Amino acid sequence: MFDAMKIKNECVQWIRDFFEANGKDCNAVVGISGGKDSSIAAALCVEALGKDRVIGVLMPQGEQHDIDKAFLLVNHLGIRHYVVNIKDAVDALLGALPADFPVSKQSRENIPPRVRMTTLYAVSQSCNGRVCNTCNLSEDWVGYSTRYGDSVGDFSPMSNLTVTEVKQIGHLLGLPAELVEKTPIDGLCGKTDEENLGFTYAELDVYIRTGEIADADTKERIDRRHKMNLFKLQLMPSFDAGIATKA
Repeated sequence: MFDAMKIKNECVQWIRDFFEANGKDCNAVVGISGGKDSSIAAALCVEALGKDRVIGVLMPQGEQHDIDKAFLLVNHLGIRHYVVNIKDAVDALLGALPADFPVSKQSRENIPPRVRMTTLYAVSQSCNGRVCNTCNLSEDWVGYSTRYGDSVGDFSPMSNLTVTEVKQIGHLLGLPAELVEKTPIDGLCGKTDEENLGFTYAELDVYIRTGEIADADTKERIDRRHKMNLFKLQLMPSFDAGIATKA
């Protein structure tokens, strides 16, 4: 049985240990979308480091319909935050491509998260920071992240926790229920995560932890996504020339 309090406390200590080893005086820099993952990641960092060492970065692309939730989070935690609207940067990048270049739908959807990660590292390097990855195990299991976008960071407190487990921790951290239980939206094409995936996180989480799943078609979809996207979770392959390195 999942002991949310125990895991929450261990995760908080893990964050402290990371910063002790990788930047004693550094700040945690967290991209704040207003969803559960960024909210819970930021709250874990606040409990670990104190609110004065956590920086939130809100990165709407033009108008963001739910940006009020992002402001709710940073105000609830009392953390320093910056708003960087990435619309002009995304438009400039797309506009810099040749007029006849065939930009795919997937390319258009993944440029914004990669611009957001560039923004987070700009803030981090200017504010003595370390970028917090906000992904969870459920999303990573089926490749539901953008490579070199939201899939990266300097430390990742929740990448071994399922959505179900992350939400339990969010409630323990005293976050507003409307943030913890907010319907996850990919922020790319306007659909909910579960609409895009074709199955629920509840189904996925049980399957990850127990191997049990009722529907054979759902199992096949999950397995196929997991296999196709394993490369996102692995170090970049490198050629081994077999040349011995001399001391």
